[in-house]
Amino acid sequence: MLDTTTIKRWEERADGPPGGEELARQLRGELVRAGDPGYDRARALWNGMIDRRPALIARCRDTRDVIAAVRFARENRLLLAVRGGGHNVAGLASCDGGLVIDLSAMKGVRVDPQARIARVEPGVTWGELDLETQAHGLATPGGVNSTTGIAGLTLGGGFGWLSRKHGLACDNLRSVDVVTAGGRLLHASETENTDLFWAVRGGGGNFGVVTSFEHRLHPVGPDVVAGARWYPFDRARQVLRFYRELAGGAPDELSVMAVLRTAPPAPFLPPEAHGKLVAGIAVCYAGPLDEGERAAAPLRALGRPLADLIQARPYVEHQKMLDAGAPPGRRYYWKSEYLSALSDQGIETLAAFVQRIPSPLSTVLLFRLQGAIARTGEGDTAAPHRQAPYVLTIQSSWLDPAEDEVHLAWTRDFWQAMRPLSAGGVYVNFLSDGEGRDRVYAAYGANYQRLARLKAVYDPENLFRVNQNIEPAA
Repeated sequence: MLDTTTIKRWEERADGPPGGEELARQLRGELVRAGDPGYDRARALWNGMIDRRPALIARCRDTRDVIAAVRFARENRLLLAVRGGGHNVAGLASCDGGLVIDLSAMKGVRVDPQARIARVEPGVTWGELDLETQAHGLATPGGVNSTTGIAGLTLGGGFGWLSRKHGLACDNLRSVDVVTAGGRLLHASETENTDLFWAVRGGGGNFGVVTSFEHRLHPVGPDVVAGARWYPFDRARQVLRFYRELAGGAPDELSVMAVLRTAPPAPFLPPEAHGKLVAGIAVCYAGPLDEGERAAAPLRALGRPLADLIQARPYVEHQKMLDAGAPPGRRYYWKSEYLSALSDQGIETLAAFVQRIPSPLSTVLLFRLQGAIARTGEGDTAAPHRQAPYVLTIQSSWLDPAEDEVHLAWTRDFWQAMRPLSAGGVYVNFLSDGEGRDRVYAAYGANYQRLARLKAVYDPENLFRVNQNIEPAA
């Protein structure tokens, strides 16, 4: 680990850390240093709360660049961070004083529609991948924001609108190419480097830099029955009880999410609702349109909504539904928990806390899991918590740094109030900055010890530690 004196000496040098020029000569991509034009743009992350200043940013163009950057970091004992989409709420795509391996320019996508396989580079976002696969009426489970990078989400497990039908994002990996801490390029699959393949499916970026993902594709769309119904917040408790009933009996093809938030000034909502709290139920049916219409029909029992946006629409359009509520640059702090049930008391707690939400930009999401997710064993991949029925995410968002403590306190208090319903774990991709070791253990669950042993094999010096870190076993 570098001390602050070393970092300060580097900052005072014109060429940054020792050997910076040597690395620049090896890269096909660009090496950005502190003070260079575009440095602030290159270091900016999605979460505006995170303000880190790396000494070097290696904007890699290919696997050879990644290998050179990893070897450089190891040889110079540099703190190392890896950036794909830069969308992680904890800001783990950057570091202070070290080297960032920026993969955002690695945008290759190759789709084989006959084999139903996509080979994808790590700078691709889910929106970009969906555009390529949907040209063939295919898709793979991704997130619920199109702007999220495919790399970090997949390595942490990854759930979204297709997961009840087809499993987590990592469940649909066929193989990966990984640059290890030793600077070696390894191919990992069910038949080659199988222990590494197990570890990267849920173990995050702890085991190396993945430079290629091979995803299994499924027939989807291009149109799906999807969207949301919105109701005034005075009906929130009724909406949540109905959500619980609908989600509990839903077929695998139907994903259902409850959304609690302040209504934006959007044209699909009546003007009198703008700026007021609303409760919504969002759905996506991964199957034929007529079946989707029947699956969504029970929502009509809730009566007249403020807006009904559930209809046949392009899957790529539905994947963007939540994008406007999570633009880059805002201040974000999340707390999340897998829930074992949604009790009446839990519904009351949800409604009571949202009624005193301190920011009109914050959102609370409750996503129904299970289906195909639960039919994969806890130890079949590194991604655990397969049996949890729900994942709750309290997504606080605001603009003014002076308000930080107000929003942090509300988020933490809300989370603590919901913990009696905890299923005993947390989704690793939803951990915010500084959550602590106990939350990392909770994220990896019973798989942590095996992951730690494999970490000792592939990264014994913990070069890849700017992440939700798995420490190498002794």
